This record gives sequence, structure tokens and C-alpha cells, in this order.
Amino acid sequence: MNEGIKKLNRREFLNLTGAFVPLSIAGTHSAFQSDNTSFSPSPKITIKSVDSNFEREPLIPYRFKGSAITEAWQIAARIEGESGASSIGLGTQNILWSDSKVFAAHSQSGGNALMYAMTERALEIIRGTSFTNPMQLLDELLPEVFAYGKKITNNPDLRKTFALNSLVAVDNAAWLLYAKENKINKFDDLIPSAYKPGLSYKHTKVASMPAFSVGAKIENIKAAADAGYFIMKLKTGSAGTQKEMLEKDIAFLTAVHSAIGHYETPYTKNGKIPYYFDANERYDEKDTLLRFLDHAKKIGAFDQIAVIEEPFEERNNMYVGDMGVTIAADESAHTVEDAAKRIEQGYKAIAVKAIAKTLSMTMKIAQLAYEKNITCFCADLTVNPILVEWNKCVAARLQPFANIGIGLQETNGHQYYKNWNTMLTYDPKQGAGYAKTQYGVFVTDQSFYDESGGIFEPSTHYEDLFKKEA
Repeated sequence: MNEGIKKLNRREFLNLTGAFVPLSIAGTHSAFQSDNTSFSPSPKITIKSVDSNFEREPLIPYRFKGSAITEAWQIAARIEGESGASSIGLGTQNILWSDSKVFAAHSQSGGNALMYAMTERALEIIRGTSFTNPMQLLDELLPEVFAYGKKITNNPDLRKTFALNSLVAVDNAAWLLYAKENKINKFDDLIPSAYKPGLSYKHTKVASMPAFSVGAKIENIKAAADAGYFIMKLKTGSAGTQKEMLEKDIAFLTAVHSAIGHYETPYTKNGKIPYYFDANERYDEKDTLLRFLDHAKKIGAFDQIAVIEEPFEERNNMYVGDMGVTIAADESAHTVEDAAKRIEQGYKAIAVKAIAKTLSMTMKIAQLAYEKNITCFCADLTVNPILVEWNKCVAARLQPFANIGIGLQETNGHQYYKNWNTMLTYDPKQGAGYAKTQYGVFVTDQSFYDESGGIFEPSTHYEDLFKKEA
């Protein structure tokens, strides 16, 4: 890989993309004001300077939504306050997941460049402004960054998840700077009072869920089960027409159940290994999914289906609470308002993603789900090892998943990043026991809670991205 491209800095990127990325949108921006009802009194933080950088990490092709991604951009956003304190927030981009139409309309690099431009736009907006809490900062940023994204992608129907994905690094940087300015060094102390109930559980174990893309080899799924993984994300929604898709998905279900359906686990009430299918919005009609479920009943697999995630396209407003299985929302639950709509439609679970929809939005969605008695779990975005710990800080505090006694967290970076072992060295807590999967689970012991997964500790690698050449 060309190292110059991999570590292209912010200004060089803007020079290259200036033909289609304007630096500003008409209008002025006032300093951000906060509603402190959920936060302890804290000083106003004025952002003196901003910067960003990114790295391109190659992937083993990850197939879903009828396509595939072969690289993921790792974004680093740096903000510095007038006090001299600074922070670096991280984000991983996934264009195909966040808006498949943008992915299809551009080269993979072009789509990533557009999302990165939105991150850059957010940093330009907040430079010179003040805030007192990160959630208010996100509330102010999201509408304008979303509008900007529609403009530069030339897509008036851009999905809001695309904008949220672009804001993860900025949101994380804001939380870290807020923590420094308020002398906070534990995740529990970071959670505003109004959102603590939704993140109040303390699991001693969190399931580590790998993910298998469409067309995955059954022997690889069986090998994961043999290694102790007891719940895995299995991608369905195969490429082709709806008829072709259903035939392939049914054949896949049959093969999976034949290979691992008899495995036992202590983590479920019935002692059987549970199935987690993710169709990524590929099913057009309920009837098509019901035929898939009918086949599951026929072969004795139905009772082992723990969840089917996002089978239908987000503009499909049908009721799904009558299908006999737990249907989960993921990318369609962009915001807390979208999540509320999905709950009304009968969705019984929500995949929350602090590493894809921002920690700020995730806290809101988790609290709504808690109040409505809706199950949550943490899904991955094929993120880097440090972001795995950010996600784990959430997964370990969510209420137990229905019929499973521990928290759930998908993490698949080790399966798809070609340089995963190198990326592990960027995590200052790579050697900690809680950072490693142990027979299918992360052991979230007291050291994990005391250290907050290491998210407050600086990473030398990402700090080096902002070192100025002499």
C-alpha cells in the first residue's frame, strides 16, 4: 500500500478533493450552548484548534447487502481546548453499511472520501466554538453535517446513518476532551444521569460474536463453534433476485443447522446454540421471510433463532411483531426517534453501535430501549481494536439479552482486517485479559471496569499521526 496515501493529512486531502468538497455552507455558527439537566455542572470548553487524519486498512472481502467491501478507513480527529488539553477520537468508516446507494454510485475510495469530507466539515464547524457536554454538541452538529452530506453526495435521500458514521471520531474526541476537562477517568462517571439506567448493568462476561459474510464456508462456522463461540452473526440476504436469494438462504440455514445445531452451551435457557441472522435489508416482503422461517420450523431450527436483524428496507413500514421471532433494528434505527418508530412497528431488539452511530446517540437509544423493555446488544462495524473497547464499555452495561444470561457484542475485525495483529499493537491495553476472547466470551472483570477498557489512555500510534514534521 502506498504509505503516502495511507497517511494523507487533512490539508492534503482537501487540496485533492477541493473540486467537489466546498469548505463551508452558507450561514454562520453560534457557540454551542448546553442543556445541563442530565450533566453535572461543568466548565464551558472552547475548541481552539482541530485536525484530522486517516489510514486505509485493507480487508479480506466482506460480503453483505449484495456487494462487498475490501478496505476500511480509520479516521482520527484531534481537538484542542483553550486550556491546552487535547484529545484524539477514532472512527471506522463503512460506506456499504451506512448507505449502499452511495457505495454503489462511487468507487470505494470515492465513497470513503465523501464521508471523510463530512468529518472534516464537522471539525471546521466546531473550531472556535464552545460546548459544555458532548451530547449537545452532537445535537447541534448532526443537522448541518447531514445537510452537507446530501449536498456533496448529490443524494437528497442520504441515510442519516451515513452522517452519524462520519461523526463518530468527532463525538469520541469530544467525550475524551470533556473527560479531561472534568477530571473523569471512568466510563461510569461519563454517563449523564438521565441515561444511567439504560447502561446500569455490570456483566462479568460479554459474548464475543464473530460474523460470517454471505457465502461463508460452513467448515469455518463449525470451526468457530469448536473454538467456543456460541453465538455468531450469520449474514443472509444472498445476491440475486428474491427467489434466488431465498433459495440460497434456505440452503445456508440447512447447512448451518446440520453442522452446529446439536452443539450445547451454558449461556442459553434451552442449552442449545442460538442463531443470529442478519439480512441487511435484503427481504422485500414479510411473506419471503416467513417462508425462510417455515423452513426453519421444518428442519427443527426455529426455536434456536435468537434474532433476525434488519430483514427489511427501512422505508418499509410493516408491522413485524407477529412473526414469532425477535426482529432487530440496526441501520434503520439511526436516531432515538427512528428507534421509537421501530419499536412501534414491533421490533423487539435494537443493535446499538457506539462505534457507528456515535456514543452520544447510542446512550439515547439505549435509554429508550430500557424504558420500553426492548433488548439491546452491540453490533460491530468491523472496527479497530480500540473501538472494540468503546463498544464493550456499552455492551457490558446493557441489560441481558432475552434468553441469554450475558451481554452480547459482535466483533469481527480479527476475521477481516489483513493487518489485524499490527492494529492490535495500537491499543495500549492489548495485553489485558478483558481484551481477549476466551472460549467465546470477553471476561469483563473488575479490572475492565476500573480501566474502562483503556479508552481514556492515549495511543502512541494515533498520536504519531499528528506529529508535525520539522
